[in-house]
Amino acid sequence: MLRAREVSAREVVGAHLDRIAAVNPAVNAVVTVCAERAMAEAAAADERLASGAGVGPLHGLPIAHKDTHETAGVRTTFGSPVFADHVPERDELIVERMRAAGAITIGKTNVPEFAAGSHTFNPIFGTTRNPYDTAKSAGGSSGGAAAALAAGMHPLADGSDMGGSLRNPASFNNVVGLRPTPGRVPAWPSSLPWETMATAGPMGRTVADAALLLSAIAGPDPRAPGALGEPGSVFAAPLEHDVRGLRVGFSPDFGGALPVEPEVARVVTEAAKTFAGLGCVVEEVRPDLSGADEVFRTLRAWQFHLAFGPLIEAHPGRVKEAVVANAAAGRALSGEDVGRAKEGLAALFHRFREFFGRHDLLLLPVSQLPPFDVGLEYPTEVAGEPMRDYLDWMRSACHVTVTGCPAMSVPGGFTPDGLPVGVQLVAPYGADLALLRHGRAFERATRFAERRPALE
Repeated sequence: MLRAREVSAREVVGAHLDRIAAVNPAVNAVVTVCAERAMAEAAAADERLASGAGVGPLHGLPIAHKDTHETAGVRTTFGSPVFADHVPERDELIVERMRAAGAITIGKTNVPEFAAGSHTFNPIFGTTRNPYDTAKSAGGSSGGAAAALAAGMHPLADGSDMGGSLRNPASFNNVVGLRPTPGRVPAWPSSLPWETMATAGPMGRTVADAALLLSAIAGPDPRAPGALGEPGSVFAAPLEHDVRGLRVGFSPDFGGALPVEPEVARVVTEAAKTFAGLGCVVEEVRPDLSGADEVFRTLRAWQFHLAFGPLIEAHPGRVKEAVVANAAAGRALSGEDVGRAKEGLAALFHRFREFFGRHDLLLLPVSQLPPFDVGLEYPTEVAGEPMRDYLDWMRSACHVTVTGCPAMSVPGGFTPDGLPVGVQLVAPYGADLALLRHGRAFERATRFAERRPALE
């Protein structure tokens, strides 16, 4: 509609700003709004199109960036009191690419402090609520981004994922979140450019929307040595795809290795039936993720120590206790501990490389339970099993992280109470486009992505 001039960028941005004003007070997803700047950018976008100049794939689309993604001239807090007044002078790479593709910055979306944890709350902006039920969590750490998407406050969203921060909130909010193959969406600046645990990625209300955003943010950059060489334009290819004969392995509970609430397991089992109905060869499997918990926790703690250790020392008592504890665990690690975790990382990669020699797609739960009470710090029990800490209930996503495979949350169904439940689709290393195509086929067959929250 923008390209055909059926609507102007000013009308589109104005409509989304009106939507933020109408529904954000109930959800608290967009925490900084830059309306005047956005309208000025929209006017410039309209003028550019009218002049006949070329426009990018995201021309005129308003986006609120995740509050851990530095955005030039816009308050970016990381959800931390230490950075409450921080206004970056430059965009980080993912924001730079989105803006170069024509996106218009309308604000920032809420995050847990330093993106630690899959429940979005912090001492600056408070808690983000689930638009399907405001008494429930929106997940995290891209919780503000996902809730804003579901509620119609922006059409696309940037997110990031170490242990599920794209996938978990997508599942909780009935949207799509893609954790791409590491290096697909490069990061800059980065103090650990060779590490693969954390990656940025796209979110959208549909698989096609996520693919559109990926086409703008993927591709190599000389500042990111671990970046994959394929250009982002490959993800602008058609997603329609015949999945007949696709070999799909599914596991509702990771072969009994993890506790999973029955409502979630049911959704995964029904999703397997959907793939079978599409002509896929479907079998229940027991994915071998032994050692994944130690690998994830060790490397995460090591990176937290490197990232936050100096900050914690410089600002005692001002950093979230969970971050302090994780950094302390990292400081206590030996070189042998880190080396053993790196060996485990390699073993998991090769184990899944071999798995995908026999299968084309793996179907799993995204989260081990549906959206939980917004007042909790984290779920203390899943399927009757106590959770040790705020990472334990996220293992269904964390364990997939350390395989190195691309993984995507796609709307998979709803609980009897109307809460969204996503399914996690995992593909071989580097097979991001195939993953999007498989997700699109599932999405078209089920149409769960078309169901929106009843916010007014």
